[in-house]
Amino acid sequence: MDIDEYDVVVAGAGTAGCYAAATIANEGLDVVIVERKDVEEAGHIACGDALKGADAFPEAIPKDRLEPAFTNTGVDHGRFEIPQEDTILEIPVPGELAVIDRWEYGRQLISGAEDAGVDFHYDTVINDVRQDETGRVTGIHAVRQGDPRTYEADVVIDGAGSLSLLQDKADFEGTTFDTNVRYSQFCSAYREIVDVPEPVEWDDALVFKATDRAAGYLWYFPRTATEINAGLGFQMTEEPMQLVESLKQDLRDRPEFEGAEVRDKLGAALPTRRPYDSAVAPGYMAVGDAAGHVNPTTGGGIAGAAYAGKYAGEQAVKAISDGDVSEENLWRYNTRVMEHFGGRYAGLDVYNVLATAVDVDNLMGLLASLPGEKLAEALYEGSTSMSFGLKLKAAVKSFGYWGTIRNFYQTKSLADELIGHYDEYPTSPAAMANWTRQRDAIMDRVYETTGADAKY
Repeated sequence: MDIDEYDVVVAGAGTAGCYAAATIANEGLDVVIVERKDVEEAGHIACGDALKGADAFPEAIPKDRLEPAFTNTGVDHGRFEIPQEDTILEIPVPGELAVIDRWEYGRQLISGAEDAGVDFHYDTVINDVRQDETGRVTGIHAVRQGDPRTYEADVVIDGAGSLSLLQDKADFEGTTFDTNVRYSQFCSAYREIVDVPEPVEWDDALVFKATDRAAGYLWYFPRTATEINAGLGFQMTEEPMQLVESLKQDLRDRPEFEGAEVRDKLGAALPTRRPYDSAVAPGYMAVGDAAGHVNPTTGGGIAGAAYAGKYAGEQAVKAISDGDVSEENLWRYNTRVMEHFGGRYAGLDVYNVLATAVDVDNLMGLLASLPGEKLAEALYEGSTSMSFGLKLKAAVKSFGYWGTIRNFYQTKSLADELIGHYDEYPTSPAAMANWTRQRDAIMDRVYETTGADAKY
């Protein structure tokens, strides 16, 4: 069996994997990305294609390397269709926003990582994780182009996506690595790339539409005025074909899609859960979808994955330099993720919990009654304020939804408390058990308030 030796082995050529590997290679270490797809298919994944905040991405892969994949930089707001209320909400989106060609973006990511000195081994399927007698991860076993191969490394970075095989194979006993993971915490996504005969009127908007169940929503994101990413996200607990039919029926009902041609179809799984409590074990770090680094309310995961890759890469470099790849010495990666976006994502997940227990018609009715600009403040700034006149108008329009409003207010208070608790995320694994007990006590109150079933 062939053996390859590297400082770091990265599983998966996605956003997190490429940013992690490029960060490491830029520091002069030897790093390889093993990717199960061949060189032509690498980077081709199911995605909504919306990208927010690319101007602030890590520099390991320069932004100008990614720009060829930006197909529509004119989008500036969300368009929320609420047919139950015969209402369309136009909500501005602050910051830089674009729709991309995800396959081209994937190619550019890989090229950027290659520029940094990363090796790529395509058509390589991982089938096991190597661990020594102490439990430290020391590499992986794989099959490359049909031949068995072993990769030895000081650190393995798992960017292998949702429900990663590596986490099934590794023994995390005696570590803090989060193993509280199950299918109900994930959703399935399906999307089609559709060419329409005439330009759509909403080519400056990201279009969202609720399905008739709170567990799913439709999207229409314009790559260009005539090239639309039409997709659907739904919890894995739902019946997939029934919800995919919801998308197909909506496409049939939209006059702008008459005579349209479907060019590409693809599906995937993604986390709609809080980030992993801990994504490190001796010699091992998980990044991106493999660690729950996705906004659980929107499914947006590119930005979180990019920064998780940066933080993991930097911590791997330090740990190898120290000659210490213990859980303790990799822990700073966890704290940086929680400080940057992990706590906020955990707070947003509280609203996912609420959505499983609230009546979808009540939810849509409430949203339709609120001013769009104030919804934008709440979505992107975490708080909102209204003049007395706006409050009065909203109160009148939302009459009949006050029970739902009260439930939302109570849930928001708990979400804020949870975010505050994540501000106190432990600085070492030794303090993790006590922090987790306190967090779980807050979540017990979330379930009690919302009436939702426990998610974790």
